Amino acid sequence: MLDNKKQNLLITVLTSVALVAVVVAYFAPIWWVSLTAPNYPKDAFPDGIRIHFHFNGVFNGCTAVGKHTRMGNETMQADMGEDSERYNPILDKDKDVNKDAKSLDCVHEMNTINHYVGMYPIDTGSPVELRLSKFIFGWFGVMLLGFMATQRKTQLLILGVGFSAVAAWMVVDQIVMGQLETFAAHYYHEASTFFNQPDVLDRWKANLILATKVSMAGMVAAMAIILLGVWKIRSFSLLLAIIPALLPVFFVLDYAGWLWFFGHNMHPWGAFTVKPFMPTVFGEGKVAQFSTYSYPYWGYAVLLLASACLTLAVLLRRRQIRTLS
Repeated sequence: MLDNKKQNLLITVLTSVALVAVVVAYFAPIWWVSLTAPNYPKDAFPDGIRIHFHFNGVFNGCTAVGKHTRMGNETMQADMGEDSERYNPILDKDKDVNKDAKSLDCVHEMNTINHYVGMYPIDTGSPVELRLSKFIFGWFGVMLLGFMATQRKTQLLILGVGFSAVAAWMVVDQIVMGQLETFAAHYYHEASTFFNQPDVLDRWKANLILATKVSMAGMVAAMAIILLGVWKIRSFSLLLAIIPALLPVFFVLDYAGWLWFFGHNMHPWGAFTVKPFMPTVFGEGKVAQFSTYSYPYWGYAVLLLASACLTLAVLLRRRQIRTLS
């Protein structure tokens, strides 16, 4: 059995690996979704209409088509602008015409497809979580730094300074610098793209601002509770690693919840009527003529690595606490 010093070193290493993995996961694609249909042939759309879910937003998952594909052999409209360099297939036969090729904006394309059945734009989903995700990850990072400390006074110092910094950053960014208002205006614009109802959207915008402020207050309260718990109860410090270790679970629950919302809150102005449905969370599904695919991406594997490391670190720290009790 490892002595206490070696256990502390192993806990530090495991938690450090998890901390790096959590930071990487924040910038990584966690999940991907793709739609395929006969009118999106594979040689023109090799990935289907694909989007990537990150902790800080939803991004284009389509790649630029290469040579010898239907789209690669066609002259795109963007290439015909006045500022575009002319291409002579004889004199410029060695030119790499695909060098600056751009992929289709599949987020926009999926929004366009979805609006036909009355589904709201993707940017209207999880607006509070996305706005606060960087602060949540900062909060979790401070918790992991605190967990690595072996002395309670050191833990309290790290948590106190770190939580104060994250709370101040959040308030300055969202309230003082007006980022919350800026996003609320963007949210209103996106929500009104296909279904413009000013009275409804004004209420949604107000609810978004209120929910974000309440969530910010809740985060500050949670930080205070954690600080107090670590101060008063020795085993409470295990939560410093347990909560970040549950990130893979938090993501799937939030993702599934918003899929349910989109599938059960479709606008009656849609061109086609579809009964409320639960979009596919994991695996393959079918909606009208579209085949749907929803799977974790490499960022989710990074999250699982962090979770595994933290689980081992918690078990080791728990053994230490029991030995000292």
